[in-house]
Amino acid sequence: MNASSHDFLFDLLETPSPTGFETAGQRVWTEYVDGFSDDVDSDAYGTAWATVHGRSGDAPRLMLDAHVDEIGYMVRHVTDDGILYVNRIGGSDRAIARGQRVRILGDAGEVLGVVGNTAIHLRDRSDESIPKVHELFIDIGADSADEVAERGVRVGHPMVMDMSPEHLTDTRITARAIDNRLGGFIMAEVLRRLAAQDEPAAWTCIATNSVQEEIGGHGAKMITHRLQPDAAIAFDVTHATDSPGINATQHGKIELGKGPTVTHGTSNHPQVVQRLMDAAEENDISLQHEPSSRRTGTDTDSIFRVRAGVPSALVSVPLRYMHSTVEVVDTEDIEQCISWLVAFVNALEDDTTFNSGL
Repeated sequence: MNASSHDFLFDLLETPSPTGFETAGQRVWTEYVDGFSDDVDSDAYGTAWATVHGRSGDAPRLMLDAHVDEIGYMVRHVTDDGILYVNRIGGSDRAIARGQRVRILGDAGEVLGVVGNTAIHLRDRSDESIPKVHELFIDIGADSADEVAERGVRVGHPMVMDMSPEHLTDTRITARAIDNRLGGFIMAEVLRRLAAQDEPAAWTCIATNSVQEEIGGHGAKMITHRLQPDAAIAFDVTHATDSPGINATQHGKIELGKGPTVTHGTSNHPQVVQRLMDAAEENDISLQHEPSSRRTGTDTDSIFRVRAGVPSALVSVPLRYMHSTVEVVDTEDIEQCISWLVAFVNALEDDTTFNSGL
């Protein structure tokens, strides 16, 4: 990862983009991809996409999808004393919320707050249960509802946890929102490398940074309907199960630093998956495998069933501590994923098709 790519990744991770309020993150992403893409555009709800054209004007089209949105909280009530109560945006983990700082995206800009945590000396020690969401409260230092309003905060404003990206080691990064700001980074880097090739790929590649995945994959469904790709690769993070307390017989064995994963089953088209595996083998990419017996829980589930069906597959990078403020990823897995997808794209021919095999 060169210095420019590193700065782009950290800028993405730093920029708040909770579900339904993704504009800031999309601006960072589109500004970067505009430097090498043939076209950059966005739709009414904020999904952005960038295109690198294939060799011919009627080249088949591959959609590379990731989601830009992150989990967070939203103001649902302001007390007379200036305390904020919240709802969740997406699958935010209430078990780790207390005692954290938050960045509230108010009308006049960001407002810093803290999730209140009653001192251990004063709590009822007989009840140490996880607080319910409606019990979480935010203190922004205000003494009244009027002061909250004067600072540009009201019901309906979103917030994210205040946790900046950092290096744990040369190859391991921790941050909030690696799920799935990392996807936008990988898709952008794939496009950048394709655009720099002397010979264009046979297929046109469109990277879509979709909104509202955390609440149902809505952006991916809209953009797939609009673009009508011939095939799609969805990117997300997946659970690394190599940290303490996780049972591999229940959750499978996926290890950090052992390469990206490919998913088998449900929305994953067998021929697309096979081509991904072939590209990994031919390019010495370390590959891990995951099952999907019902649904993937990613944008893949929204993409594959649009119109008459889009041959799709899910690729992922292992991530520890998902949906927390201390998610951890290995940059070697990231680099392998980028190289793998570039190789996959370059292996596609003008006449490559994906069918039922019947």
